[in-house]
Amino acid sequence: MSSTITEMLNKVTEQNGFIAALDQSGGSTPKALGLYGVEQDQYSSEQEMFDLVHKMRSRIITNEAFTGERILGAILFENTLDRTIDGKSSAQYLWQEKQVVPFLKVDKGLANEENQVQLMKPMPELDQLLDKAVSAGVFGTKMRSVIKAANNEGITKAVAQQFDIAKQILAKGLVPIVEPEVDINISDKAEAEQLLKTAIIEQLNQLNADQKVMLKLTLPEQDDFYLDLVEHDNVIKVVALSGGYSREQANQKVANNKGMIASFSRALTEGLSAQQSDQAFTDMLDQTIESIYQASIS
Repeated sequence: MSSTITEMLNKVTEQNGFIAALDQSGGSTPKALGLYGVEQDQYSSEQEMFDLVHKMRSRIITNEAFTGERILGAILFENTLDRTIDGKSSAQYLWQEKQVVPFLKVDKGLANEENQVQLMKPMPELDQLLDKAVSAGVFGTKMRSVIKAANNEGITKAVAQQFDIAKQILAKGLVPIVEPEVDINISDKAEAEQLLKTAIIEQLNQLNADQKVMLKLTLPEQDDFYLDLVEHDNVIKVVALSGGYSREQANQKVANNKGMIASFSRALTEGLSAQQSDQAFTDMLDQTIESIYQASIS
């Protein structure tokens, strides 16, 4: 393990803070831009769309409020990894200038629903992408599937797929964030979470002592429900997705769950706008980061 990776691991393991999710990709980018005040009539191609979203992300990352003092890591989309921020590759800029640990979203989106879950689409080029991530100085990865009901067969398959790919990621020396999201709007969310926790523990218990993962989970119905995952020897960190909750709701739920920290996307950028002055943007971002940080250390 290189000294830089060791430093990053120590930061994620030992320091207080949260993880910024800046990894909206193809399907979710127009919505993210719309919330930021950039409408679809302001770009006419995918290239222009990604230029605009990179401009938004760069404005966030280069801002004085965005530093490693309160932010442990940031999850990037591959398109962001391929670009530069202030003349440095995005991953290098995050670590060298901000002391923020870079992660990369590696999944290719969701497959069609089956057994009331959406598994991840096949990733035939994952090995090449992981090699690229390693050479770019990335510390870890993130991949997402979605659970739509308390269907044991579906949940078991989703978790098994996550851990199969996690082992491929671990073999490259990267730390995987395993993200089987439970839809916050389903009627049997608590039951789905019980099945999910059981399936995750079963997979964790099959890992070797040196195979350590992070988990990104929907905030649970029952406070401290995932505490045994937080304390599991093979888990570096359990992070929470906002999942459609407002920032205020999501912060409260994070604060109510010991050991869980935030990894918000939409809730992080809520209230930011392309039309804001630099000072208004900085003030809003600073307040947001502080509120998520405080929730994550509660």
